[in-house]
Amino acid sequence: MQSYEERLTAPRSWWLVAALAGVALALILLPFGPLPMLGGLIGGGALAAVVISSYGSARIRVVADSLVAGEARIPVSALGTAEVLDAEEALAWRTRKADPRAFMLLRSYIPTALRVEVTDPEDPTPYLYVSTRDPEGLAAALAAVKA
Repeated sequence: MQSYEERLTAPRSWWLVAALAGVALALILLPFGPLPMLGGLIGGGALAAVVISSYGSARIRVVADSLVAGEARIPVSALGTAEVLDAEEALAWRTRKADPRAFMLLRSYIPTALRVEVTDPEDPTPYLYVSTRDPEGLAAALAAVKA
């Protein structure tokens, strides 16, 4: 049973950057003729789009008894209390309050986040920081799985 799922996608403005990368490569290849220029436009735009898509395709799921955040899969039994972070508090935990040992699924274009303590004594990770557009929903899904 799956109780929560979210895909973190890149903002729309980033796709404009991908198009501009294609235009820039086309202009670089312009002296070599129209065919290399067209190849640069298509290839540069496609490469930039692949990079943006792969960065922006992180998924957050609560599946059965696990939290899956990006590449990490953590059993809910190893998690402690969840703290919903508004934009100001999330910025603090991304910067001055951050612990280098923490697992961070960080997307700077998403202002809110959820911070969850790791209670497993054998895990050196003190907490998880997960950027999410719905921190209350994610916290509720984790609490429902624990109950």
